[in-house]
Amino acid sequence: MAAVRISSRSGLPSLLLYLGIGIALGQDGIFDVKFDNAELTQVIGYAALVVILAEGGLGAKWKEVRPVLPAAAVISTVGVGISVGITAAAAHYLVGLDWRQALIIGAVVSSTDAAAVFSVLRRVPLPSRITGVLEAESGFNDAPVVIMVVALSAAGPVEHWYVLVAEIALELVIGAAIGITVGWLGSLGLRHVALPASGLYPIAVMAIAVSAYAAGAMAHGSGFLAVYLAAMILGNSKLPHWPATRGFADGLGWLAQIGMFVLLGLLVAPRDLVDDFWPAVVVGLVLTMVARPVSVFLSLAPFRLPAREKVLMSWAGLRGAVPIVLATIPMVSGVEGSTRIFNIVFVLVIVYTLIQGPTLPWVADKLKIAEEPEPDDLGIESAPLERLRGHLLSVGIPAKSKMHGVEVGELRLPAGAAVTLVVREEESFVPSPTTVLRRGDELLVVATDPVRDKAEARLRAVGEGGKLAGWLGTSGGSGVSGTPGNPGPPGIPKASGTGGSAVRQAVKPVRPVKKLGPADDAPTTNARRS
Repeated sequence: MAAVRISSRSGLPSLLLYLGIGIALGQDGIFDVKFDNAELTQVIGYAALVVILAEGGLGAKWKEVRPVLPAAAVISTVGVGISVGITAAAAHYLVGLDWRQALIIGAVVSSTDAAAVFSVLRRVPLPSRITGVLEAESGFNDAPVVIMVVALSAAGPVEHWYVLVAEIALELVIGAAIGITVGWLGSLGLRHVALPASGLYPIAVMAIAVSAYAAGAMAHGSGFLAVYLAAMILGNSKLPHWPATRGFADGLGWLAQIGMFVLLGLLVAPRDLVDDFWPAVVVGLVLTMVARPVSVFLSLAPFRLPAREKVLMSWAGLRGAVPIVLATIPMVSGVEGSTRIFNIVFVLVIVYTLIQGPTLPWVADKLKIAEEPEPDDLGIESAPLERLRGHLLSVGIPAKSKMHGVEVGELRLPAGAAVTLVVREEESFVPSPTTVLRRGDELLVVATDPVRDKAEARLRAVGEGGKLAGWLGTSGGSGVSGTPGNPGPPGIPKASGTGGSAVRQAVKPVRPVKKLGPADDAPTTNARRS
């Protein structure tokens, strides 16, 4: 916990502090703990990575990921291949490793680390287009890299490249299909079955995500891709008790990171790193300054992103525990020179994470990409009321929400939904239609099953666009167009289509009023009223 606090204050990636704790506990450290079990480290590392990917998928917003999904898919496959080739050539010609060792290093370090990317990017105010690509890439690229490293570490000659590419593609397709299926079935079950205790929902969500990994691996597909996609579907399905589930997953993600990094610190022997320091610096320099930028610019060329955004994405290719965990695969497989591979990867990750992580906000500012953080999303927690066939929504109004200043009646919730209680400054009261909502308020909204989704969509729309959401081209919501219980303002009839068209149909041209003279005193009042 102290390491988390120091990390948040200093801006250093937390993984460096956890690795430092592991090294301090290890054989060259203060407590001289002897640990050299690479196989156990790999198993625990895989398990931790599953939890980290699940937590990342649960936090990924579909509205940010969907527009950039093709770009993320290309950079996590084609981009990885380009990066592997350039990095492997540098390791072979500049460091003197044989081609198998060089290709293993290239594959291991070409994967961006989900934990590092998630933890750093969520503190840097970047456009959603950039964060969406980087987060989706870090969730997707583990799958092809793991397959590649396992194939290169296997005994015997390496398969032809086209066979390896076909195997990677097949495993990705199987993993994606299983992940989408498990995520959809899991979200369907959790939305329609009320569990006996709210604390069971976080456990169920994580169990479903881990089951996706298990099913994908047993079907000879990519379990890592399966767990990420399943978690992403669950995270965007408006599940009951979602804030509690999100907090539980976040805590598990921290626990997984801490355990994995400390264990990797225990595994390394610092005295063995000295000889491999400069080779790691050379390989890392080529990876950071050549391989990563070339892979980003080439793989994203069809998507016409601005060059400065590609530069930032090149610098934001953070490495972390994932490359170190993958470096244990050749050790377990008995590849010649595997210890040196592990040492080079370990040093490379530490040195370049120490450089890239803290400087990422500065680079974004110099490229004039950093922007003001978006207002906090409206916090809505749902609890199913099975016997009453309804839902109880707990809604928190954040500081910058446009719901501040809106009257309860102006929410225009669909028929079958109503605000039943407002909690303000530790006091609760039943609101009237004219009660004005304020930032910091907590609302309890009861909604029947058929209108639960419409009620939540309307609340989010008002939080983003204010009380006119859905009218004059403002954001989302059910608007005034034909939604039950939303008759719209007095004098404006319902109409199909957007709110703007409804207003245009309601407003008709007004004939000019004749200017009245002294002789027209009697009708003056009525004319002016008209």
